[in-house]
Amino acid sequence: MKIELPRVVLATPRGLPRVDSLGARVVVLDIAFASTAGGQSFEAITLRFIERLGARLCAWVDHHDSLHHALFSDDARFVLRSKAQHPACPELVTADLVARIGPVDTIVCHGDFDGLVSAAKWLRHGEECYPGCDADARAIDSRMGVPSARAARIDRAIRGSKGDRGLLLEIVAQLHRGEFEPSFWQRIDRAGEECARRELQAEAFAEQYQPAGPHAVWLELEADRADYDKTWLLLEGQKRARIALVVDADTITLAAPFDSGIDFVASFGLSGGMPTVLSMRRERLAEVLAALRDGLGA
Repeated sequence: MKIELPRVVLATPRGLPRVDSLGARVVVLDIAFASTAGGQSFEAITLRFIERLGARLCAWVDHHDSLHHALFSDDARFVLRSKAQHPACPELVTADLVARIGPVDTIVCHGDFDGLVSAAKWLRHGEECYPGCDADARAIDSRMGVPSARAARIDRAIRGSKGDRGLLLEIVAQLHRGEFEPSFWQRIDRAGEECARRELQAEAFAEQYQPAGPHAVWLELEADRADYDKTWLLLEGQKRARIALVVDADTITLAAPFDSGIDFVASFGLSGGMPTVLSMRRERLAEVLAALRDGLGA
């Protein structure tokens, strides 16, 4: 008899799926709690989603920082850690956890390498998708260390895919199998070519970085210049200073090395987010620039 696998649904912290579109037993992986950084509250997004799911929520596993983690410290369904404790989410998806939670019919996960690997590892009952896959996720999500060539190809395809759900779900399927078909790599490398083009555009934009303080650089992009790899642009900025700031449309994004000790969440009084990579609404730009001028990052 064919065993029906859980359905995988892609989501973001502020782009959660409709509750009525999900199954009777749901697990959420690598989805951070919404914070005030995005201009919308935890209560209006994350908590509402949790309350509407109710008993249908079997587990929520995440490794991003949030003051609201404390609300669920006595609820065994929630496996919530900080980025410093666990640089990537798949290492939290253990065989013991999957066995304890039991069968689920829906996996909601983030659509980056970290999230897709977490979903595939859950499908594999907590077994790594391939030897070293958890370490690859740590290297990619923290940008510390060097991922394997296989993981780097997949990560570049994800970043070049522009949210192509078909490709992202196929990545989960191949990781679940633990074997990669030749036709899969052809799709991966085509998406990787798009990533390379967007990285080159980011490198060109990086020439516009200007000092923003003793430890920071920044640049502002015009609204119609959005087709670039922001992760790559921020990494290029960090080659020039500890902190890189990119202003794009109505969003400002700050980034610093994972091991820098910088905590943007604490510095700007936010309820959660990644300490070293944080996006906020443009309305806080003057405040951020002032903090950078005053030596944030020392």
